[in-house]
Amino acid sequence: MQRILITGANRGIGYSMTQQLLEDGHQVCVLDIETESIGALKQQYQERLLTYTCDITDTKCVEASVEAMQRIFGGVEIGIHNACLCTFESFEASSLETFNRVMDVNFLGAVQLTKAVLPAMKAAGQGRVIYLSSGVGVTGFSNISPYAASKGAIEALAKCMRLEYAGTGISFHLMHPPLTKTISASQLPVPEQMKADPELVGRGLARQVLSKQFVITHSAGQAAQIWASYRMPLSIGKMMDTASKRFGRA
Repeated sequence: MQRILITGANRGIGYSMTQQLLEDGHQVCVLDIETESIGALKQQYQERLLTYTCDITDTKCVEASVEAMQRIFGGVEIGIHNACLCTFESFEASSLETFNRVMDVNFLGAVQLTKAVLPAMKAAGQGRVIYLSSGVGVTGFSNISPYAASKGAIEALAKCMRLEYAGTGISFHLMHPPLTKTISASQLPVPEQMKADPELVGRGLARQVLSKQFVITHSAGQAAQIWASYRMPLSIGKMMDTASKRFGRA
């Protein structure tokens, strides 16, 4: 049994991850700006699920929630940053305020979580921090530059932390879900049948929460796609962008 903190789990991939983690016997603490949906699971998992209504950009709220988790569960062994914000506008239409808000949630939210859980992990001499990334953070994509840039920053953060904390017992990882039927992806000009089921993805990622791989995926097929994206980011990005524009015109 692991004591796991996850942000952004009231719906979508995070919700299904939490379901699977609870079914696997873990203790889970969820932070989200909305907790109504995930709160319904507390009837079944009263002793192993904590939920806190918390904006990941609010330092005091994040710190207080982590302290409460440590007090009730006795510690935090895995921190997962899943909360995200995606906007769908051209670069010129995206204001500086939009860039700041997206970066605050997607990137600085990961920094907030990391800073909050590291002290307990350092004291214990072990722990894992996992950031949900995206293929577009590697390849780029049209009309979501704030989101893609924030995920690119997540990629760099995870690599830096992996090096900085090598040998401490604390490991850092990236989770790479495929394009999934979530609110974040709802406005992309891609047919719904080409988007993955969030429950399938979330449960698959949860089952890999203890993986030793730096890049974690829910399936071998997704692992192959991400490998190709890392090897040929510009080519894959152009192919994906061209295909989406064709679908958008169809």
